[in-house]
Amino acid sequence: TILFFSILFLISGCLNQKTTPEKMYEVMEKVVVAENTFKDQQDPLVEAEKKEKALYDQIITLGMKEHDKILELSNEALSLVEERKKLMGLETESIQKSEDVFKELAPYIKDLKEDSLKKDAQKLYDSMIERYRLHNQLQKAYLQAVEYDKELYELFKNKELTIEQIENQLNKINKMYEEIYQINEQFNGQTEKYNKLKLAFYQEAGFKIVNE
Repeated sequence: TILFFSILFLISGCLNQKTTPEKMYEVMEKVVVAENTFKDQQDPLVEAEKKEKALYDQIITLGMKEHDKILELSNEALSLVEERKKLMGLETESIQKSEDVFKELAPYIKDLKEDSLKKDAQKLYDSMIERYRLHNQLQKAYLQAVEYDKELYELFKNKELTIEQIENQLNKINKMYEEIYQINEQFNGQTEKYNKLKLAFYQEAGFKIVNE
């Protein structure tokens, strides 16, 4: 499960003539909205992975005499692989929209007058940019893993499949998912870091907030 922002609501401040921090607040909360699609993909993605794993478990219990059943299950698994690929695409689109919005902060940071506030704002900005970099890395690794999964199910459809071929493919897959796990841990950590920096920035800017 990939972590998401805590949502912070500003409940005070001048509405007619917004200060630079208030303008920054509006941008950062638009980022939360921009990532709603990203958040919405998490449960369907996990569900597709679980269904595919169940099919894989069934396939490896069958002998080659039951090739017709293996063929049927492999095709079902391939459909789920394509579904996962599509869901990851939607997630990535959402993250890209979020990044486009977030970069609107850059000129506001330059406009900040207080050195300490500007310094904290820059830390916040750099933290989020690193988060986007990690998601880009995560997405590439995930799509590579999806391709390896597809190769595995195509192999299962081959009547002449050998144990060595399966082992080699599973080694590739396991190595890639280990990489995904590590990147995902970093991404989650970076998300938590950004949330903390955002909250600290709001507090230093003098906002009265509630943490939902």
